[in-house]
Amino acid sequence: MSATLSDETLIQQAQAGRQSAFAMLVKRYEQYVFTLALRFVKNREDAHEVAQDCFMRAFRYLPDFRGEAKFTIWLYRIVYSISMNFLRKQNPDIQSLDDEERPIRLKDEGAPDVSVSMEREDRNAALQRAIALLSPDDSGIITLFYLYEHNLEEICNIMGLTMTNAKTKLCRARQRLKLILEDKFATEMAS
Repeated sequence: MSATLSDETLIQQAQAGRQSAFAMLVKRYEQYVFTLALRFVKNREDAHEVAQDCFMRAFRYLPDFRGEAKFTIWLYRIVYSISMNFLRKQNPDIQSLDDEERPIRLKDEGAPDVSVSMEREDRNAALQRAIALLSPDDSGIITLFYLYEHNLEEICNIMGLTMTNAKTKLCRARQRLKLILEDKFATEMAS
């Protein structure tokens, strides 16, 4: 039944006090929240803690949600905020390094046979390991853009960036990812 109810309906029901509606929203987005938190904090246990904190904050502030942005944007903004606060507490000197170059292509189109499919899986696994080596800001923006397919405007809302800053961060994150892939995963990506 929860799959047939829209986010808007569940939000309205949760705002009216129906805890089961909020539970359905949690179920619907728990994997997304965890994955994004993991990209930022880099540790599964910490990501579970951050995800739990995110849903607690979402529950607390859901009555204030007005639908001016998509629910996912609002929720991912919470994930970003809590993840950054968590990282600041762990390491107060955390910063994202920025430098520029051209983008790389992350998608591989089509798989005509099993060997190609296996090669793609190897490349995807190498890509995931490479993303894990990026800074939290870099892995987060790559994840939002490519995995969750948010556009730059949505990323600006989630991460609290200007459009220029978002474009610059994404470009630089792509370049750093490219360097990591070339340096540490050249054989897996060459297949």
